[in-house]
Amino acid sequence: MYDLQYSKPSSVNDAVAEIKKSSDAKFLAGGMTMIPTLKARLSSADMLVDLKGSNLSYISVSSSEISIGSMTRHCDVASSSDIKGSLPALAKLAGGIGDHMVRSCGTIGGSLANNDPAACYPSAVLALGATVVTNERSLKADDFFEGMFETALNEDEVITEVKFSIPEKATYIKFPNPASRYAMVGVFMVKKSDGISVAVTGAGENGVFRCEEIENVLNLNLALDALNNIQISHDDLTSDMHASAAYRANLIREMAKQGLKDLI
Repeated sequence: MYDLQYSKPSSVNDAVAEIKKSSDAKFLAGGMTMIPTLKARLSSADMLVDLKGSNLSYISVSSSEISIGSMTRHCDVASSSDIKGSLPALAKLAGGIGDHMVRSCGTIGGSLANNDPAACYPSAVLALGATVVTNERSLKADDFFEGMFETALNEDEVITEVKFSIPEKATYIKFPNPASRYAMVGVFMVKKSDGISVAVTGAGENGVFRCEEIENVLNLNLALDALNNIQISHDDLTSDMHASAAYRANLIREMAKQGLKDLI
């Protein structure tokens, strides 16, 4: 790693003020991505501004909405009885991220700000139509994700909270890489009063995306055999050492077929 300065402010406002002191300062959440990339010199920073002291770790659940502070760890989401009772698919998703160390350190805000194309949380945020709240504004999910590792966040903007509306039903099915536990394909499916929404992670060349092919079929016919003959285009899907685009297209269909059982 390069030499750098470290700051641990006690509020969001102080954290933003620290970031503005340098042109190459970066926020530090759980550090599960930031620290390895700095160590490998794939990224650089002259100051890390740690958000752990900013009081952004909490879970609040009402009859219609879940609010999660951006510094809430994956393990806390996974173990929350309130989330298990109102949106169990989100708790399941969090419990399947990485390994015990990653879940004990990584945060929902850090995951979303990084927007790794194989991360799990973006699929939940997009499928559920969640709202990402920052120190400056509120962003709808459709406006937040802008491509692989790209979001609408400004350099001195920090996520403070994520708000999820509680749907009728939801499910998350993931085909994990056996080593990293990242999603080779992850499908988050939601049933709401206005229809079915489906978001896919791990497969898109540009990161997380809504799968309109599946949504269109299920919004016309929500039945167990509805996806048996559907063909998923692999034109914009990723091919890499782990799987071809065609293989990922097949996985999307098969994961969605599994998830469909939870929506009916």
